[in-house]
Amino acid sequence: MTASLQAASPSAFFEAWAEVYDDQPNPILALEERELPRLLPAIAGASILDVGCGTGRWLQRLEAQSPLSVTGCDSSPAMLQRARQKISAATVLHLGAASSLPCFDNSCDLILASFVLGYVDDLSGFAAECARVLKPGGHVFLSDLHPITATQQGWTRSYKAEQGGGRLVAHSRLLPDIVASFAEYGFNLSSLEEPSFDIPERFIFVQANKLADYEKLGDLPAIYLLGLRKKVAETRATVVVKEILELSHAPWSIHSQEWSSDSLLIEDAKVRIGVRSAASDLLDLSGYVLLPGLINAHDHLEFALFPNLGRPPHAAPYYNAVEWANEIHQGYADLIDLHLQVPLDTRLWWGAIRNLLCGVTTVCHHNPIHPALTSPDFPVDVVRDFGWSHSLTFGSNLAEAHRATPEDQPYILHAAEGTDGQSRDEIFELDRLHLLDKRTVVVHGLALTMAEIDLLNDRGAALVLCPTSNLFLFHQTPPASHITAVHRIALGSDSPLTSSGDLLDEVQFLVRSHSVDPVTLFDMVTSNPAAILKITRGQGRIAPGDGADLIAVRDRHVSPAQTMAALTFAEVELVLLGGRVQLASPALYARLSDEQRKGLHLLEVAGHQRWLRAPVPALFASAEHVLGPGKLRLGNKEVRCCSIR
Repeated sequence: MTASLQAASPSAFFEAWAEVYDDQPNPILALEERELPRLLPAIAGASILDVGCGTGRWLQRLEAQSPLSVTGCDSSPAMLQRARQKISAATVLHLGAASSLPCFDNSCDLILASFVLGYVDDLSGFAAECARVLKPGGHVFLSDLHPITATQQGWTRSYKAEQGGGRLVAHSRLLPDIVASFAEYGFNLSSLEEPSFDIPERFIFVQANKLADYEKLGDLPAIYLLGLRKKVAETRATVVVKEILELSHAPWSIHSQEWSSDSLLIEDAKVRIGVRSAASDLLDLSGYVLLPGLINAHDHLEFALFPNLGRPPHAAPYYNAVEWANEIHQGYADLIDLHLQVPLDTRLWWGAIRNLLCGVTTVCHHNPIHPALTSPDFPVDVVRDFGWSHSLTFGSNLAEAHRATPEDQPYILHAAEGTDGQSRDEIFELDRLHLLDKRTVVVHGLALTMAEIDLLNDRGAALVLCPTSNLFLFHQTPPASHITAVHRIALGSDSPLTSSGDLLDEVQFLVRSHSVDPVTLFDMVTSNPAAILKITRGQGRIAPGDGADLIAVRDRHVSPAQTMAALTFAEVELVLLGGRVQLASPALYARLSDEQRKGLHLLEVAGHQRWLRAPVPALFASAEHVLGPGKLRLGNKEVRCCSIR
């Protein structure tokens, strides 16, 4: 590329370049194609937008990795015409500019803009568009000529052809300026690579008789690869109590073994300790105690209405989760298809209600973040800042997903879910692939022996148990000695596809079958998952300044840990999320003010009535339209919509 070529208009430049773009070896593009794939997050199941897709160079690669959808856009009709000849009919192409991206709000998991930024006049506008179409936690990856090297070497955007060639004037922006522009629209820097040419690119220089240019560059960076991630709000939007709310006459847990009788107040969705002011509203909780809202470290919310799917108890157990997954898709295909006809947002709401009923206020949903989960009206908090893969068997690009996970976020995947040798080897395989570190959260871990547990502890990784799911599938659960040996451990409910009910059912199971001590169990559903999942709003504890996620249960006159260990969903009578009433039993509903009752609807689950802050009639109508009246089972419990007279 030389500066002597005649400058051209963008439309004419790309129209002519499209004729030769795919035929000319280019060391710049080759370097990007060699380095970028290892930085990208998992593509399988993701919605991808390729901005400035050109002739489809990246579209072809993305299609091969089983995305949910791929969309390409470019300002050149000639480039798009070339792209259409190579790519799948399922990939959508749009003619358009970076200033108006062809996607709905919060619809994309990943935006790729390969060698595009130099042609974008309005960087701030492009950043705003990326923020609009990306889901919370979504990624944007930018690549382009390295601005410092390009300036020093006098590089231009140009091509040569038999008819002459062309040159296009482009922007050269410093990396800090790009990062700052995206930061204004809620993006964090997740990765930055500045690679230089190496042996694979040297061959292209040799072919072009430009070896001297290659040697002159030495180790200078040729391009940059910049990864940015859209932030997820640290706190959910809540309806803040207008007045200070005092929760009176209820001891509250300082930690697992001690109660406090100090006055507990809620102001601006946060806990305060102190004397009631004249302006305070009062909720009398005589006869009750307050515990922190529980944290469910593993769930698949969209399967809450499903029954258990698998072999009956008297049949032989499965050996691993792959065997189970393959079998149910053959034996229960019609039932699965029926339940999947229930709209996804409806199923997610039912998953949240399943958790809310047992006192869970924060859930880690091991699936992509659907827009419904980010709504300020969603009844529980959903952990949003984490990297994930499904598993070694059903995941793709695990190394890329792990690498793209920021240091201050967890990386979650299923592993060692079974009893056979393949399941036992998975922890060592993760370690061999350098995927086992302090970010890694392994879900299930049934096959772990003490050797694998030692490795898990040495690497600083964490384990989430889902014991009743293991029992249903494999007729066994991790022994108590393994549970106590893991340094970082939490409890999850998994989905009703395999589990017995809800998070408190998991607690009860470990009490009855494993005699796990109450203090350990208390920590496994409060402080441990808060630390493992790196959630920082004060979840899992009650302390001044923390978010007011609380549950009220009858006072048993025992320690907080002993109270928690004896709970069932029927004994959770009040749930506050950010100080707002999300659930109330009839007894406590009677104590609420008229303002606190607004938006609550009555539901009956397994014979127990609960008032919920959820569109209960609409959720029943949506689900029963598919499954039939009176057919709803939530976590294997019968639910009914109650009419009010």
